[in-house]
Amino acid sequence: MAAPTTQHGLSEHSHGGGKVVPLGSRGDRFTSYDVDAFEVPGGREEDWRFTPLKRLNGLHNGTAVASGTATVEVRESPEVRVERVARDDQRIGEGGVPVDRVAAQAWSAFTTATLVTVPKETKASRPTLVTVTGPGQGGVAFGHVQVRAEAFAEAVVVLDYRGSGTYADNVEVVLGDSARLTVVTVHDWADDAVHVGAHHIKVGRDSVLKHTVVTLGGDLVRVSPTVTYADKGGDAELTGLYFADADQHLEHRTFVDHAVPNCRSNVVYKGALQGEGAHTVWIGDVLIRAAAEATNTYELNRNLVLTDGARADSVPNLEIETGEIEGAGHASATGRFDDEQLFYLQARGIPVEQARRLVVRGFFHEVLQKITVPEVRERLEAAIEAELQAVGA
Repeated sequence: MAAPTTQHGLSEHSHGGGKVVPLGSRGDRFTSYDVDAFEVPGGREEDWRFTPLKRLNGLHNGTAVASGTATVEVRESPEVRVERVARDDQRIGEGGVPVDRVAAQAWSAFTTATLVTVPKETKASRPTLVTVTGPGQGGVAFGHVQVRAEAFAEAVVVLDYRGSGTYADNVEVVLGDSARLTVVTVHDWADDAVHVGAHHIKVGRDSVLKHTVVTLGGDLVRVSPTVTYADKGGDAELTGLYFADADQHLEHRTFVDHAVPNCRSNVVYKGALQGEGAHTVWIGDVLIRAAAEATNTYELNRNLVLTDGARADSVPNLEIETGEIEGAGHASATGRFDDEQLFYLQARGIPVEQARRLVVRGFFHEVLQKITVPEVRERLEAAIEAELQAVGA
């Protein structure tokens, strides 16, 4: 495990004086394995201002103590190796370091990590399914999963979250040189569940990552994928799909840190909202450091508001420290149904309710088609259809 040292850059928390020091750069984020190195969020910090802290069930302030157990079941491809390891395993920590108090709390509290390894020069014959089931209603648990694709390996791994309770975890995704890895994460929690997860992703030289996050269930779900590059030629594609109902809070925070030359990233997240109090948050950060010449990056977020009383917050951020890049851009939009699309379908005899469903399906098609596991894609399509029928869309 990486040494539990604390790294102090410019940060948005203070030590004793109460003075908030603004971040000079996204790359100056404070990182530590030590939960006590982080101050308790108050809700005014940039990283927490959209999150309803009272609904975190104490994950942010230390009052959430493990009172249950989350089960992790793995149905692996024959070529894949699965291990249960202690926190002192030298491989733990290769993906990255926690950047907030909840991630540090989860790091400090887990007892056994699940390691899924695709050996070098191996192509998995079928997807590996990792199912995480919460500790049950009223319970609190912490977890840690690491997915490793060694040099020239190729595999698909699905992380499926379900059940009840309060859960915080860290997920590490580590790609060796020239590896090709697809990771699909599905949050299909029960209505009471609270989940805060941090994904630490390290992309190796000339390796390709496809990372998809799907969030449908839960009372509050906050997922923060962070991508770093170990060497030149890395390619990371991050896609997301979320559908919020009444009173649900679904929050996604992506950060892509380009610190080496000749790497690529593409981020596409799409969400729909319906019902009073439905709230989604997408924060997309991309940093291109001075040394990251020939970077090519783009990020896109689209939100479709289906009913009154729903709110979507979307904040893309792009920080560039060098002009020697191939391309960089971002876009964000939030709106209601396209009346022209509805009129077009209705003019061809399609009833308005069916027309609305067709528009939503088309809206999500770009993300769904990237999910190459048929049973997962079909399950998500059925879940979206059920969401729409719930309000007679």
